Amino acid sequence: MCSITALAHLRAAVLFFLDISGSCGYTIAQQAALFHSIKSLFMNKPLIIVCNKTDLQSLEGLPEEDKKLVMEMKAEALKTVIGQGGEASNDDGVLLTMSTLTEEGVTAVKNAACDRLLDQRVEVKMKSKKINDCLNRFHVAMPKARDQKERPPCIPPGVLEAKAKAEAEKKMRKTERDLENENGGAGVYSASLKKHYILANDEWKEDIMPEFLDGHNVYDFVDPDILHRLEELEREEGLRLADEAEEDFEMDGEELTPEEKEALAEIRRKKSMLIQEHRLKKTTAGRRSMVPRKFDKDRKFTTERMGRQLTKMGLDPSAAIDRARSKSRGRKRQRSPDMGGEGDAMDMDGEQSNKKQRAMSRSRSRSKSRPPGELIPGEGYKDSVQKGKAMKLAKKSSKKRNKNAHKGEADRVIPNLKPKHLFSGKRSTGKTDRR
Repeated sequence: MCSITALAHLRAAVLFFLDISGSCGYTIAQQAALFHSIKSLFMNKPLIIVCNKTDLQSLEGLPEEDKKLVMEMKAEALKTVIGQGGEASNDDGVLLTMSTLTEEGVTAVKNAACDRLLDQRVEVKMKSKKINDCLNRFHVAMPKARDQKERPPCIPPGVLEAKAKAEAEKKMRKTERDLENENGGAGVYSASLKKHYILANDEWKEDIMPEFLDGHNVYDFVDPDILHRLEELEREEGLRLADEAEEDFEMDGEELTPEEKEALAEIRRKKSMLIQEHRLKKTTAGRRSMVPRKFDKDRKFTTERMGRQLTKMGLDPSAAIDRARSKSRGRKRQRSPDMGGEGDAMDMDGEQSNKKQRAMSRSRSRSKSRPPGELIPGEGYKDSVQKGKAMKLAKKSSKKRNKNAHKGEADRVIPNLKPKHLFSGKRSTGKTDRR
């Protein structure tokens, strides 16, 4: 049924193969009956009847009854060709013979099927409505002959000789199929993969390699230079280890002076103390309470400690300590010019410097807070009302997500306004359908 469905729906050429020798187990009459039962599926497709196995039985040597059945099949195939718009004189391409064993007529059958299918597709396109829109775009150039001399296609003699030589080598060379036929056929012959080995001597290709020899594994002694290569590998490994040892060199104290040894011991001791302190912090980090800094008596980073360390290093710590203290102090409020004091006693000569000092103090003072809706020159708003509307629109556009688990308009819930267990009668004596 799959084949019948394919024949009915596929747009392809149909080749009906007929075994005229009868060695397939079906007679020509049975094959002709099959053809007549499905010939209705071939109406719109190129049809070719192929008589196969002509190496066993030729078409001319068939009995009269079988030959008559083949001719009837040919006549039916011609009817399909005429029904498709073909010519009746094209009967040579309807009935063909071939042999797959000797490959005689295989190429002719393939070319005939391809030509018939191509002609049919061209005819379908020529009958379509789109061809009229495309014909005016086509132009076939027909060049005029410049003389009466004929120039047939010519193949160079060297190419013909190379082709003949290649065909002769192909006939002389035995293929895997030829070897298979000579050695028992399929299922008996097994192709040898060793014949493609690249060895110094071709006689070694079929040698059987033992797995064990004299109690030893043969694959351990395949390479004749394995000992030499092992020595090179060990030498390379030794050089690599020596390089790593030089990179990871650590002072052992043998070539150091007493002062350097003392400094090295101090460094190692301090390093071990830092490691122990870090490990202790990691173990007690989960159960250690946080102490405010003003109550922490074991403060380590103070200005006094910093001064002592800088003094040990031979540096003056006064500038660093003053800078750290000035950073930690709070900012003092500047005195306003309205307050009394030295400002009233300034003379006219100091008026310019007083203005400059007030401007500097005003720039360093904290910015005064103003209401958000107040209009500031240069913001681009007409008045404070317009600024308020813009702020309201900006707040609406940047509305944050509702993270309080409140029910919103996007919650797809079908509420049950009157649940059954709350709005039905309670059970009484003898009834337990409501609880």
